[in-house]
Amino acid sequence: MSDVKKKKLLIATANPGKFHEISEGLKDLDYEILGIADLGLKNEFVENGDSHEEIALKKAMYFHEQCGFITLADDSGIVVDALKTELGVKTRRWGAGEKASDEEWIKYFLNVMDKVSDEKRTARFVCCACILLENGDAHLFLRETTGKILRELRVPIKPGLPLSSLFIPDGYDKVYSELSTEDKHKISHRGKACTAVKDFLTKMMRGSC
Repeated sequence: MSDVKKKKLLIATANPGKFHEISEGLKDLDYEILGIADLGLKNEFVENGDSHEEIALKKAMYFHEQCGFITLADDSGIVVDALKTELGVKTRRWGAGEKASDEEWIKYFLNVMDKVSDEKRTARFVCCACILLENGDAHLFLRETTGKILRELRVPIKPGLPLSSLFIPDGYDKVYSELSTEDKHKISHRGKACTAVKDFLTKMMRGSC
């Protein structure tokens, strides 16, 4: 048995839903996957920026400076065609605000969407994953998934992922939260970004990138 220690990989999020999805997507990698709480890192990061790429990079840098390990941060949001530029990078801070509970946030969102006709409830989830290596090199992976917004929650909210209970990806008849972890990872915006990260880290370990 090898006594070589695994490299540490920090998933830089305090959102339990995101942490679960990302760690599940990367579990086959030969890394020790850690969270913010595992390392006792301070979390005073304020999300601000004009793009998912900018925010993901800033977040990765913030936590990387505290631990020095390979750091994975993501920024995601939803673009709802009927609401134009209202959400996107501001998704969780929009409407009821980032201090609102998942239930309060989604209630506000559904009230705003109430008068939007079924054919105009199209949307796309966007995710940018940023890997910051130990030497400070950053690599960004932007992915998206298109779909539509239902008029009410299909299933109970999973902590940190309120929109997943009413977003149906194109080509499916189930909302995100009804899908198995494996199926959601294959088609979701975050799953696609994590797959790109996993492929990159795998190649890096093999010395091919």
